[in-house]
Amino acid sequence: MTSNKLTDEQWREKLSPEEFSICRCSATEPPFTGQYTDCKDDGIYHCRCCSAPLFDSQTKYDSGSGWPSFYAPVSTNTLHEITDDSLAMRRVEVTCHACDAHLGHVFTDGPQPTGLRYCINSASLDLKAR
Repeated sequence: MTSNKLTDEQWREKLSPEEFSICRCSATEPPFTGQYTDCKDDGIYHCRCCSAPLFDSQTKYDSGSGWPSFYAPVSTNTLHEITDDSLAMRRVEVTCHACDAHLGHVFTDGPQPTGLRYCINSASLDLKAR
């Protein structure tokens, strides 16, 4: 795994400009543009920055939101949640617990069994086939 102690310059060398903007600066890719939005491949989605396992493809579903959506992470300690009031509304930002990469947001309008919708940027993910 990669340390979250990398400098911005080191992250820029490791990531594409879009990945850096999303993962390190909390940007969001436009809806329906990410490579994993409609992906149905079987595997584990890992953090683009540090390769930590984040989501199992078996928990992925089509939320219609325009971003890959999952109803659960691979484990309870893989993500960090931060309250985000930046757009005059309350959202919960989701970051990688291992390297602090911005992943997306989690909402409470998802399917059972959790009722959660982890709305994640494709640019922050790397799918590894099973």
